[in-house]
Amino acid sequence: MGRPPRTRPIVLNAFNMNSVGHINHGLWTHPRDRSSEYHTLEYWTDLARELERGLFDGLFIADIVGVYDTYQQSADVTLRESVQLPINDPLLVVPAMAAVTRHLGFGVTVNLSYEQPYLLARRFSTLDHLTRGRVGWNIVTGYLDSAARAMGAPQQLAHDERYDRADEFMEVLYRLWEGSWEDGAVLRDRARRIYADPARVHPVRHHGRHYRVEGYHLAEPSPQRTPVLFQAGSSGRGLRFAARHAECVFMSTQDKAETRALVRALREEVVRAGRQPHDVQVLVGLTAVAGATRREAGEKYRDYCRHASPEAALAHLSAGSGIDFSTYRPDTPLIGQHKSNGMENSLRRLTNGRPHYTLGDLIEELALGGRYATVVGTPQDIADEMQSWVEEAGVDGFNLARTVVPESYTDFIDLVVPELQERGLHKTAYAEGTLRHKLAGRGDRLAGPHPGAGFRRAAPQTAAVRAA
Repeated sequence: MGRPPRTRPIVLNAFNMNSVGHINHGLWTHPRDRSSEYHTLEYWTDLARELERGLFDGLFIADIVGVYDTYQQSADVTLRESVQLPINDPLLVVPAMAAVTRHLGFGVTVNLSYEQPYLLARRFSTLDHLTRGRVGWNIVTGYLDSAARAMGAPQQLAHDERYDRADEFMEVLYRLWEGSWEDGAVLRDRARRIYADPARVHPVRHHGRHYRVEGYHLAEPSPQRTPVLFQAGSSGRGLRFAARHAECVFMSTQDKAETRALVRALREEVVRAGRQPHDVQVLVGLTAVAGATRREAGEKYRDYCRHASPEAALAHLSAGSGIDFSTYRPDTPLIGQHKSNGMENSLRRLTNGRPHYTLGDLIEELALGGRYATVVGTPQDIADEMQSWVEEAGVDGFNLARTVVPESYTDFIDLVVPELQERGLHKTAYAEGTLRHKLAGRGDRLAGPHPGAGFRRAAPQTAAVRAA
């Protein structure tokens, strides 16, 4: 699983959400922050233009279905601090951003547990058309019981069962995106009055355990057909799902050694799935606070921390771990308090395995309201840290979390991007083509041995069009 020499720049996405609060909580109160304008088109179009100025590969838009109501057994803190609530649909802002940019990609999170594959296939095909092939899908199965209750179920499905159903969901999508319309089916022949060749358009017939679908894909083939596939599972079952389907995997880790082990495990699973180990690119979350000098960066960091909310971050983490941290004293060790294997694993990842790690220690680390790796310093300091993650942890790129919007992105573009370019870590110009081609350099379409490519129909030897 040795890492090949890096011949391509790192993948660099901005990490955001169609909401006021995202990962670094409480910073919407900063006087220069614009995130409370999330429900306006100008907020998104201005952000897209700025990210394209910085040659970002994409804007990665997270999403959540349900609310965080574990902390204090209520959603009160979630509402007061806007902990990813209110939140709007992430797909609907993409066309406006695509209209004001030419290259920027868009990775959009959609929870398939509450979707039907037939209609979701059309929505992504539509976005892929409107963006001219610049859309990706972050596949999630959800983890909140509040979402299941809102959708009419008493609780969410068991963890592994959600992924079993997701595997079948993906098979239906591949049949629709890749197999329903052959290449060359769309003729647009005005003289013969033939828009599409009926002989080259086929109904999908899928009768599975979870889904039964019979019908033609409603959209004609888009530039990528299948959007670029992102995934963020890091459990054993999640890694197997990612190894089969994902082209980019997002890991929410803070420790380089732990990340390196996860990356290695993922690449081994990719090989077991019949693919090449580096068919999947790995991204990690990063919070950067940049200044022209270390003193300037430190002052900026302390200014941000005065507006951040560690309690809001605890409310977020309570939902993710299933543990109400409001019941803990600051000196309570986090490990050993719960006997459930699932909770122990969540806590061990949260504490990086430190046995005497307490809630007070966690609150100190939440000074900026979030738990992604944080680097504060000069452009050289930040570039050093990013390069270290690439070389030591074996990652391919980063989702850059927001702090004060758009200031944090603008600072990164003006200060850090030139340093990364000087080191050959960041592109100096966009390549042409779709998002898939920009990221991997291997064309616009899924390529074998990805399982989705196996649903593509072979082109017929002759193209006979029925008489109109």
